[in-house]
Amino acid sequence: YSFRLVGGKRLFFVEAKKPSIDIKGDISVAYQIRRYGWSAKLPVSIITDFEEFSVYDCTKKPNPTDKSSIARIKYLTYDKYLDEFEYIWDTFSKERVLKGSFDKYVQSDTVRKGTATVDKEFLTSLDSWRTYLATSISIKNKQLDEDEINFAVQQTIDRLIFLRIAEDRGVEPYGQLKTSVNAKGDSYQNLFHNFKQADEKYNSGLFDFKKDVISESLTIDSKVIKTIINEMYYPESPYEFSVISVEILGSAYEQFLGKQIKIDSGHRANIEEKPEVRKAGGVFYTPQYVVDYIVQNTVGKLIDGKTPKQIEKIKIADPACGSGSFLIGAYQHLLDYHKNYYTENGTKTGKKDSPTTPEGNLTSAEKKRILLNNIYGVDIDTNAVEVTKLSLLLKCMEGETETSIAQQYKLWHDRILPTLDDNIKSGNSLVDTDFYDSVIDFGEEKKIKPFNWQKAFPNVFSQGGFDAIIGNPPYVMLQNLETREVFDYSLKKFVSAKYKIDTYQLFTEASVKLLKEKGYLGFITPNTFLKNIHSEPLRRYLLSKTVISEILLFNYSVFNSASVDTCIFIVEKSDKTSNSIISIKQVNTEFKPESLSEIKQVSFLENKNADFNVNITISIFIF
Repeated sequence: YSFRLVGGKRLFFVEAKKPSIDIKGDISVAYQIRRYGWSAKLPVSIITDFEEFSVYDCTKKPNPTDKSSIARIKYLTYDKYLDEFEYIWDTFSKERVLKGSFDKYVQSDTVRKGTATVDKEFLTSLDSWRTYLATSISIKNKQLDEDEINFAVQQTIDRLIFLRIAEDRGVEPYGQLKTSVNAKGDSYQNLFHNFKQADEKYNSGLFDFKKDVISESLTIDSKVIKTIINEMYYPESPYEFSVISVEILGSAYEQFLGKQIKIDSGHRANIEEKPEVRKAGGVFYTPQYVVDYIVQNTVGKLIDGKTPKQIEKIKIADPACGSGSFLIGAYQHLLDYHKNYYTENGTKTGKKDSPTTPEGNLTSAEKKRILLNNIYGVDIDTNAVEVTKLSLLLKCMEGETETSIAQQYKLWHDRILPTLDDNIKSGNSLVDTDFYDSVIDFGEEKKIKPFNWQKAFPNVFSQGGFDAIIGNPPYVMLQNLETREVFDYSLKKFVSAKYKIDTYQLFTEASVKLLKEKGYLGFITPNTFLKNIHSEPLRRYLLSKTVISEILLFNYSVFNSASVDTCIFIVEKSDKTSNSIISIKQVNTEFKPESLSEIKQVSFLENKNADFNVNITISIFIF
């Protein structure tokens, strides 16, 4: 059983066993609950047969051979329940949980914190699977170049993860991948048969073999394939794929995408950090609470009070989508809003065009419709684009079963997943196709990947542009990242490009241009642009082209591995800025925004260099 807050946040699992089970001593029972809790990244979970009651710390990575006492925080038998009633009630009862007692409990010294979080471990697994595949493919497929090998490895891993998750969620028969690779014949070709069947069932770009002409003819060592598959199954795998969230996968994938396969002169594969990642000082995954805050204050404002019909036309984009964390957050917000709307307003179920099932959940057709209508993304990294698609497809498939998919196909001849090629695209968000006018070296052109937003998304710009742009753009100096041609191009194209050019500043200006009037932009960026002398042009641009509704300051480092000081800013595209008031807020490590001051936007123009002096209160300028 999964215990959740209203709104969906999962707090802990309770595994209910029959009374004959030895909860205190059975190591398989302890491993099962720890595996579920750890995979879902929950701090604690419970196992009980009523006669016994055990609470486990789920932050420690479980191993099948662990004694049942390892990571056990509390063990009670029924005759101690009255003596320990206050502990049970204060920690796990609905009344106390809603008052924050559970949060305090899991943050206390009582709950010992582990270090091997599921996303870090999953990253380790992804890295080892990539190494296995890259080594075998590069040796046995000499006709492939570096880009093709990177593509083949990424696609194979993505497909395996998708199908393995589908198995644990009950959408696919459990163990079919393992059965395929252990059958007679070539393991990879047996596996490819599963991929072909998935194409027929899901109609997803993930299994599009008209577009992918490489995978079918690959030669991969059977031993390599069997090793990877075995590491995806119990007992070798610590992962319970049915409860690993898309957000956790995204966290691991974001780091994974920071490296690439390089092929040496002997056609041997090496895994190296990408140059742009090295120059940026690493990959910094955006915490979920930051994603949720930005989504709530952009997408949330846009859809509040609207009907599903009105929301159809709202277009949301992330111009540097990475593994898709912001787009997943926006999509989840839309799914929750639609489900609540239909629950409160009532809908007819059981018909093809019904948006909900008899149980009150959104139908797969409705989830597809929302995804295709509302969510857009761009990234220069082709592999990142594929991961974003994978994440969105997994989110779209949440809650589906083998029965629901079969029934849908039988009744409506409708396959469950959409193709996202028209929504999520690869290209350079900052370099338009007018770059062709100045570039001569077509090798550089391929690397730079010029991208025209209007041609890529004509239906969006026929409506005037995007309604919301959200994200965490890259923070790296342009002169360290790009060629001289791109640097010179940026100086001409962007008013915010002066001398030292940080890419996040260009993303900010470009995003405002891509918005329709009254569209929202929500970014987390370094806070240096608030006062840095080189950022004066960007500040003046924002002051003239947008209404700045909020600046949220952090008094701690959001990104664990980076010392950069950040802020969130929410702006609305508008030139009617004369009476607008900016809300200045600050948060501590518990992420509880507190209002610091309110400042009249035009007052910033009175500062030297149009500094965003966020410490001055509104009263100075009004009275």
